[in-house]
Amino acid sequence: MKVVVIDDGGSTGVETVARVNAHGNDANLVSASSGVNLLTGEGLSEALEDCSVVVDLSGPPSLDDGVLTEDFGLVIDEEAVLQTLCRSTTNLASAAAAAGVEHYVALSVVGVDRLSKGGCFRALYAKEALIRQSRMPYSIIRATQLFESAGDIADAATEDWIIWVAPVQIRPVSCAEVAALVAHTASSRPLLGVREIAGPDQFRLDAFVRASLTGSGEYRRVFPDDRSPYFGAGLRRHDLLPGADAYTAPTHYGDWLDSRLTPGSRKQHNWPSHSLAGGHHGRE
Repeated sequence: MKVVVIDDGGSTGVETVARVNAHGNDANLVSASSGVNLLTGEGLSEALEDCSVVVDLSGPPSLDDGVLTEDFGLVIDEEAVLQTLCRSTTNLASAAAAAGVEHYVALSVVGVDRLSKGGCFRALYAKEALIRQSRMPYSIIRATQLFESAGDIADAATEDWIIWVAPVQIRPVSCAEVAALVAHTASSRPLLGVREIAGPDQFRLDAFVRASLTGSGEYRRVFPDDRSPYFGAGLRRHDLLPGADAYTAPTHYGDWLDSRLTPGSRKQHNWPSHSLAGGHHGRE
């Protein structure tokens, strides 16, 4: 079975292709670098020829959705993000339908339904609606924050060299485990709905970011602030948590962090209680 994975060249696409192939399928990774332009539709027909399943990894919030500024962090043009993602999704869905694709699998973000009116989540929720309306059999996988995304979250929230992060609850998950679930879904019957995936540990977003800043040259500090936006959206305390029926991936964030440190640089994380400590409760 031919599976086409649409990605922007990130690690999730590479991981997903490897996992899809492990299921005995023939997976191809397609991105702008391979001559396919979702915004114009250029190259889509050729890329989807004889394709049975398309896996769409485009859309989850990233630094590419705005402009990083020194004074305000990531500045996002919501309307531009909305128009770009909707046009890209419409082009991909139309090309997939014309090619006879039997299953449209899309990666989304946990909490998008609660944040559908703010920031990048507004565009991502509109994308989900377009997929549902396409009349193709579909599956939507909503993931919590990837372990690998902590650095981007920190960059997006940096103002005047200080990282201001809303102290909301999260359950982050590894990229490899999200890719594994996406690949399994692509190799199975369409869900005709949504499935969520999250990691096993629950803690605060500011603790997640703080624990990731392990480089010797890192001089930024992380402070919690209830008013800080998350990729353009205001957050309530539990907006980023999954539902009770979410699939729980096995890898713990502390173990994943340790696995990425060299033996000489390992340290006691005291994870997660130490990371939750701090006397600053927001901006003055």
